Amino acid sequence: MQLIDIGVNLTHPSLARERDAVLARAYAAGVCQLVLTGTSLEESEKALEFCHELDESGSRLFSTAGIHPHDASQWNADSARQLRTLLSAERVRAVGECGLDFNRDFSPRPQQEKALEEQLALAVELQMPVFLHEREAGERLLAILREFRDDLPAAVVHCFTGDKGSLYGYLDLDLHIGITGWICDERRGTHLHPLVRDIPQGRLLLESDAPYLLPRSLRPKPKSGHNEPAFLGEVLREVALHRGESQAALAAHSSASARAFFGLPAIAKASAADED
Repeated sequence: MQLIDIGVNLTHPSLARERDAVLARAYAAGVCQLVLTGTSLEESEKALEFCHELDESGSRLFSTAGIHPHDASQWNADSARQLRTLLSAERVRAVGECGLDFNRDFSPRPQQEKALEEQLALAVELQMPVFLHEREAGERLLAILREFRDDLPAAVVHCFTGDKGSLYGYLDLDLHIGITGWICDERRGTHLHPLVRDIPQGRLLLESDAPYLLPRSLRPKPKSGHNEPAFLGEVLREVALHRGESQAALAAHSSASARAFFGLPAIAKASAADED
């Protein structure tokens, strides 16, 4: 089975300090391609650098570029200019992580909405897919997306944790849905168990969101306590269980969807040399 991790924060210090080992473990676990998440201009630039430094083949590592709603207060005309330059890089395959976060409100909501709308406008102009963040802002995010959706090629709600109403609203807009280890959390993720059945093939994507959201069902647990892409198989197992399908079938259609969404190349099964 081949898996694609559509969201990994490899530039986070807990992963970046052993980035080669993290990638080696991911490849050995069957995660053959990864999309590195950009959450600010600085982190987006670093993610792109990692793609070039750690994947000379140009077939395994790709990235996103955008400004997270937490940092939306920093958005200005120069931000838009710098982001446009980043989005022109061949390895950058989506606009984001951008969106709305009304849970923590680290940036004022009007500024979050402005930054999101301008990034969506860039995605429309450049015809690139969008990697979205949403926390406790589903209704407002849907309202904004409706204004752009007809002109956007695609968008994924990354790390979906919402309710049935939110899910159906996103699916009605023909959005993709990213599922993480949140579904493995018996304290707060069990509401996702019946919902993942309702995500049609072609719209379901898998992600680690590492180093966050270590699957609580994972055994044995890593001593570091950090999540990493090598554990994506545990998300696969849990999602397959609640969808009532085999892990092989889920791996096949979620990976095919990820390749289509991000425009990723096909890749041969990892060789023994790759897994050393």
